[in-house]
Amino acid sequence: YLPTMLLPPKRATPPKPKALSLWEEPNPTEPQTVELVVLASSSAGNCSLLLRGEGRCRRVTLLDAGLSPLRVRRYLATLGLGLERIDDVLLTHLDHDHCHPGWIKQLPAHARFRIFERHRGRASRAGLLKRRTDIFSDEPFHISGNLHITPIHLSHDSLGVVAFRIDLPTPAPETAPTSLGYATDLGRPTEQLVTTLARVDVLAIESNYCPHLQAASDRPEFVKRRITDGGGHLSNEQCAEAVRAIAPQREVVLLHLSRQCNTPDRAAAHHHNQPYRLTIAHHQDPTSPIPIHTPVSV
Repeated sequence: YLPTMLLPPKRATPPKPKALSLWEEPNPTEPQTVELVVLASSSAGNCSLLLRGEGRCRRVTLLDAGLSPLRVRRYLATLGLGLERIDDVLLTHLDHDHCHPGWIKQLPAHARFRIFERHRGRASRAGLLKRRTDIFSDEPFHISGNLHITPIHLSHDSLGVVAFRIDLPTPAPETAPTSLGYATDLGRPTEQLVTTLARVDVLAIESNYCPHLQAASDRPEFVKRRITDGGGHLSNEQCAEAVRAIAPQREVVLLHLSRQCNTPDRAAAHHHNQPYRLTIAHHQDPTSPIPIHTPVSV
């Protein structure tokens, strides 16, 4: 064998660079890119995504879950994401077009249903309480990503519906939070709704029906009364009135247009020459991502 002194000196092996996991979590205290995508909004199914972060590190909050897990999975796959990226499901109420039963089995194990206390009995009967579930009241609370949620209980059928103000983390205490208002299936706008959602950056709100098309439709009279009597849905005019009172700062997204008793043009006609951008959600096709917050590069 060669004497030790004749052997070539060993070269120091440089340390391997730390590999960043595709699933590495963003720091929840730092400002993140946050976008809203309305996957679909109509009586056939309502589901929106709140996407936090960038690339394949994004996390997802569902705002209502009225579409099948398969449809949501297909959309997430276009972003390079899977259902495991879902952390929370905020449910406005539990009608079939807002809560698909397939999520009982398909929701990731770590994710939580967030259900209003008045909906607990219906949630139990539907089997939702077999999964991780948080029951909330009228008091504000936080969910994953340090999102601050303020619920607003409103009239809709017998148990009511919940609208949400969602405030994002701020980079500094003196900075105003970036905010989203989400309100659908409202019996009528209330002072509490207007006050709580006042001057949100982005407002997603239903504009369900045109009164003229509703009156002329062949729907049974009891259905028309249910929709228009203050416990059902907002008309285009009621929606526009609520939007003017709330005064959103950047964008309005119109939700839950009736395919039989409304049209996008009729709904949009009440928002001409307003100081906000208008997006109209479709009953089947997703909207383009709507920025809620984009961190400023320094």
